[in-house]
Amino acid sequence: MSTAAHRQQPEQPEQQAGRAQLSLGVAAARNLASTTKSVPQMQGISSRWLIRTLPWVEVKGGTYRVNRRLTYEVGDGRVTFVQDGAAVKVIPAELGELPLLRGFHDDGALRVLAERCQQREYASGQVIAEQGRAVDHVHLIVRGKVEKLSAGKYGDEVRRGVLADGGFFGAQAVAEEPGAWGFTARAMTACTVLELPRYAYEEVAGRNERLRDHVRRRQAETARPQNKKGEANIDLASGHTGEPVLPSTYVDYELAPREYELSVAQTVLRVHTRVADLYNDPMDQIEQQLRLTIEALRERQEAELVNNPEFGLLHNADHSQRISTHSGPPTPDDMDELLSMRRGTRAFFAHPRAISALGRECNKRGLSLDSADVGGHPVPAWRGVPILPCGKIPVSEQGTSSILAMRLGEAEQGVVGLRQTGIPDEYEPGLNVRFMGINDQALISYLVSTYYSAAVLVPDALGVLENVEVFHAPS
Repeated sequence: MSTAAHRQQPEQPEQQAGRAQLSLGVAAARNLASTTKSVPQMQGISSRWLIRTLPWVEVKGGTYRVNRRLTYEVGDGRVTFVQDGAAVKVIPAELGELPLLRGFHDDGALRVLAERCQQREYASGQVIAEQGRAVDHVHLIVRGKVEKLSAGKYGDEVRRGVLADGGFFGAQAVAEEPGAWGFTARAMTACTVLELPRYAYEEVAGRNERLRDHVRRRQAETARPQNKKGEANIDLASGHTGEPVLPSTYVDYELAPREYELSVAQTVLRVHTRVADLYNDPMDQIEQQLRLTIEALRERQEAELVNNPEFGLLHNADHSQRISTHSGPPTPDDMDELLSMRRGTRAFFAHPRAISALGRECNKRGLSLDSADVGGHPVPAWRGVPILPCGKIPVSEQGTSSILAMRLGEAEQGVVGLRQTGIPDEYEPGLNVRFMGINDQALISYLVSTYYSAAVLVPDALGVLENVEVFHAPS
């Protein structure tokens, strides 16, 4: 072989170093060796703390009924609006969230009331309603924050609460005797408010006897003896002497208790027979396809448990258990208030960015979050209650999110997950994989299904801290 021909051959690394090749090259050896490989990886898998933490109740009949004592107050307490340019209107049916209008279904009268609402803009710090003055408007908050203030015991001003988007106050303006404001309402931020004047309501009610009768009936219902939770009272006597006549009583139940039907997440997994036959070693292709499909279904399940409009926890929190942050970011004060609203809080759930925002606020005050051990994993905690990350809690484009606080379990009248086990072809608890056959394209099909729901046994089992700002403010 000539010297020129020898130079045209590719040189081995060893030859480039001026040495002759003494052993088989790595590139050639790999052609005869089996590589060590991982199973297929998936970025969309999260910790799914909510699914792991919820106590799961067996629902053999597919439906779970929550029986409660009779409660006079119902509804989510939030009003929804529609926007047309700069103009905002309230959806007529949403006026049924006002306590005295709940259960009123005359769409024509509600539409007229909605049309009589007047849009007002308030600057930060402006007084919307003043304590002691007559209640003459229903105020519906379209956007912004409003604080409720009153005089303290020693004359100082105290904050009684914060209302935000969708909230309202002055609902007693539609009563026969509306009375006076028990607090001062002041805008904390720039606010857009829809206001229904009392005189406008009186004009509509004067022409609609059904509306007048409904309001009177609702007033009579809310005047019945009830405890601070709105439940029908149980008459008792204590501390008496002698032989007084003891009160007789009974415990009234809701006549139409809520029922939760199991929801379902499903998909059809298809695998070609050629893949299952020829490429099944060293890993079972069908098993790996199923594993990743089930992971995706479990992620969807947790997202539905948080966000589903029918049974999702964010939508099913009672309006009395919703509070807004006082300043924007989640502060220790906000967490204490959320914690104080129920007994036996077992866990907080928050988006990781909300947990980070809470940590920043603690750092500003020279505080630090506690640590708790949950299933062998150290997690941040507040007052000993673990704060578990849940990326399924949404963060809005404006950078706001929510923090959930829960009491858990049937024995504690808390929040429970619902599922049915022992279903045909069960692969995991509450999840089954059913063979659907092979079609004329040689595709094997499997129906993968998981059944689930969640229930809040009593309203104070679940609380929500809303309008949590998670973006880092510029310094």
